[in-house]
Amino acid sequence: MAKLTDKVTQAYGAQQITVLEGLEPVRKRPGMYIGNTAHKGLHHLIWEVVDNSIDEAMAGYCNSITITLLPDGWLSVEDNGRGIPVEKHPKTKKSTLETVLTVLHAGGKFGDGGYKVSGGLHGVGVSVVNALSDDLVAEVRRDGKLWRQEYKRGKAQGNVKPIKVAKGTGTTISFKPDASIFTVTEFDWKYILDHLRQQAYLTKGVRFSIRDERSDVVHAYGFYFEGGIASYVEHLNHKKEIAQEEVFYVEKEMEHVKVEIAVQYSKDFTEAVNSFVNNIHTIEGGSHLVGFRTALTRTLNSYARKNNFLKEKDENLTGEDVREGLTAIVSIKIPEPQFEGQTKEKLGNAEVRPIVDSVFGEQFTIFLEEHPQDAKEILHKCLLAKEARDAARAARDTVLRKGALEGMTLPGKLADCSSRRAEDCELYIVEGDSAGGSAKQGRDRSFQAILPLRGKILNVEKARLDKMLQNNEIKSLLIALGTNIGEMFDIAKLRYHRIIIMTDADVDGAHIRTLLLTLFYRHFPQLVSAGHIYIAQPPLYRLQKGSTVEYVYSDAEKEIAVERLAAAAAAKKGKKTKEPEVEAPQEPLEEDEERTVAGVNIQRYKGLGEMNPGQLWETTMDPATRTLLKVTIEDAAKADEIFDILMGSDVSSRKHFIQTHAKNANLDL
Repeated sequence: MAKLTDKVTQAYGAQQITVLEGLEPVRKRPGMYIGNTAHKGLHHLIWEVVDNSIDEAMAGYCNSITITLLPDGWLSVEDNGRGIPVEKHPKTKKSTLETVLTVLHAGGKFGDGGYKVSGGLHGVGVSVVNALSDDLVAEVRRDGKLWRQEYKRGKAQGNVKPIKVAKGTGTTISFKPDASIFTVTEFDWKYILDHLRQQAYLTKGVRFSIRDERSDVVHAYGFYFEGGIASYVEHLNHKKEIAQEEVFYVEKEMEHVKVEIAVQYSKDFTEAVNSFVNNIHTIEGGSHLVGFRTALTRTLNSYARKNNFLKEKDENLTGEDVREGLTAIVSIKIPEPQFEGQTKEKLGNAEVRPIVDSVFGEQFTIFLEEHPQDAKEILHKCLLAKEARDAARAARDTVLRKGALEGMTLPGKLADCSSRRAEDCELYIVEGDSAGGSAKQGRDRSFQAILPLRGKILNVEKARLDKMLQNNEIKSLLIALGTNIGEMFDIAKLRYHRIIIMTDADVDGAHIRTLLLTLFYRHFPQLVSAGHIYIAQPPLYRLQKGSTVEYVYSDAEKEIAVERLAAAAAAKKGKKTKEPEVEAPQEPLEEDEERTVAGVNIQRYKGLGEMNPGQLWETTMDPATRTLLKVTIEDAAKADEIFDILMGSDVSSRKHFIQTHAKNANLDL
């Protein structure tokens, strides 16, 4: 367990709480503070309260955090830290607890001696939670008493008062999000578990307990990782074939920067590196990640030459070579992080790079010397990657010599658009020649291009780049995109800013869609993160009553639409509408089968090729009427694990996943 400091009020009183500005804007513009008022924003309230407890843990004063989902939309976060101070604040003349909960940018993160390092949302956390909650109750165990104060939509309902004697110290914040602000008000148990599991890995020695008391059956879960991020790396690799038995781990502080890094190689072809600053996931990396990568490449090249893995005439290993199959967590804790942008996705502190470089380079060199077998396996893996890279370069050059990037023709089956403004253009990747024919006839040729695929593309999860480039379908797609691939990828040369996957609503279509998503996630991640990848949503049914035609996208929509069309037709004839008669249960429609229900003709589509060009345009390709799903990756590590399971070589893991999630599958989506 994390070591607790005996003097619970040491350097943490009213004088450590600095007030910067008021709280008024929060309820008017909540999106500025929590991102949005839907699922993500709702759960951001939890993270802000939990972050305060984690700050106490990182300072060495807390080793237990409990999150409880309560009935009627309430949630509580309890810790055994020092407890938020309750004495009067010298500037606001209110209790320090009320100051922290009602004044924006008031907290121990801004004062001298409050916290050395902290996460949170620029220090606005718990006050924003208070402002956006219908009700909030703060309870503090401190000075031998239990103190309590209630709030309503950010405003205190009386002063903080001691209500009884209490042992120990800590803070409990219970809140109910304001339903007039949030479009989603139900907390997602699994989403919370995933986030807290990650935080537990990053805060070793701290016990996280999660309880769901919203129903009669109470669910409880706990996370505690003595190994911290070393355990995290083992978790990420637990379904992979390992190339390095001993996980490398270093934890060292230099110039007030605490560096913690864990590394393990697998026999996969992909890289899985996640970086964090003060427990915040830096999705775009930054100076700490640059320092790590520089040291990794230099150290492995040095060891390879010293031990004759590389001969004098051989070229050095590149960064791409040494990162193939690499799983790593790079976590630093720093007093004054400088993040680029409000989203905290990239660290800008230049001084961090040489610190991480020095700490990791020195300790990884020692690791390689002390673990020669692991070092041999790692270098063998890197040298294979180098050979494959050389082969891939030759294969890629062959592709490009035949492609548009060398000024030659585009793939013959690509029906290109006339516009050359990439930001206006979109590429539909469609399944088969039949759907391709309908799409080519139905499209708007000025900005819509069509690329039909024959059969299923290669599963790139199981293949290196050189093997990929031998696949005709992947070669055609690569030439059409124009970006190149691998080390020569250049997003500025992307020919279409919307790349739309349009497959049939059946098992084969779902498989092709997954193969394409795997390709984009593994080899074109920049296109995903930049929001260029979409999934088309073709209709599942065509309904017709007289001259009225509607397209619907699910069985639930179909039932509602049938009733509405029947009622509208009856009303048009001047008949009094009545409750529809209950019909005998019928078997579901087979693909492309037609049936008449309540006078409404229902056709279920199997594939896009069964729709005529006009129907395909109207339902799936017309920007004015279509529905597109943008592909995003909120949690790259989780997505990486799912792709490993679904597309990797571990059959037992895939079988277990399918059995677990089969009831939730909807192949019509």
